[in-house]
Formats: sequence, C-alpha cells, structure tokens
Amino acid sequence: MADLSSSEVEKVNFAFQIYDFDGSGTVDAFYLGDLLRAIDLNPTNATIEKMGGTKKKGEKKLTVEEFAPIFSQVKKDKDQGVYEDFIECLKLYDKQEDGTMLGGELVHILLSLGEKLTDAEVNEVTTDCMDPEDEDGMVPYVPFMARTCNRPVPESDNPFHCI
Repeated sequence: MADLSSSEVEKVNFAFQIYDFDGSGTVDAFYLGDLLRAIDLNPTNATIEKMGGTKKKGEKKLTVEEFAPIFSQVKKDKDQGVYEDFIECLKLYDKQEDGTMLGGELVHILLSLGEKLTDAEVNEVTTDCMDPEDEDGMVPYVPFMARTCNRPVPESDNPFHCI
C-alpha cells in the first residue's frame, strides 16, 4: 500500500471490511468488481477477470494486501468509462436537446452496447435509478446517470448544469 495516499488506504480498508462478510480478513474474489466499484472505480469485466476476479463464489479469496495492488493498477487503467463520458454518449440520443431520451432507447443501450447487461440487471438498474417515463416515453438521462454513478442528482431545471 506504499503507493497509495492515506485517504486511498482508508477507502481500501473501509470497503474491504464491508466485503469481508465473515470477518476472516479475506474477500471472495467473486466480489472484486463490486469492491473496486465501491471505491469509485469503473473497471470493465475483462479488467476484473484479468485482475483475478472469479465468476463463482468460493473459488479464490483475497487479503487486503493482495487487493491494494489490484486497486492501484485498476486506478491507473484508462479502459474505463467515467460519468462525463456516459453523459456525452447519451446526449446523442437527446433529439430535443432537453436532457431527455426515450426510456426504451436507454433500456436498449443497456442491453446491447458496451458490456451488455442481462434483462434482470437492466430491470434492477432502471427500477433503482430511472425516473418514470413521461407521457411521450421520455426520461431524463442526467439524473439516471448520476444515480447509477453514485453522484449527486442535479436539482436544477437545467439538466446539464452539473456537466
């Protein structure tokens, strides 16, 4: 953990303790992606697999000493999207330039572009993060992305004020 700042060490230890469900000082490698995302990183599934994440529970355990260099490496990785990138992509679907897009298009994007989500994952994220569609089937995408990326949801009438 020598190459991490004191605040990063604190974040790593805090998140690690949350995912150390049995208090054994280890985290199942199945939760590696969730653990990295809990520390504000957005690794791809390929990155998680490359770093030792597993697809099944119980195959491998990680200690905090093993996790810290993984965190450090993923933090440097440029192959991950960020909030601003996601907003720019969704603007392409904003035909009226008013901060909204068709809810069906947003669902289609989640199902088919990038690292595709399953129907169940899309249902979960839209239920948790998406505002209801208006009478025209439109949804505001900035609040959706803010919730999805664990950012403050804009309070303004101007949906782009936080960009």
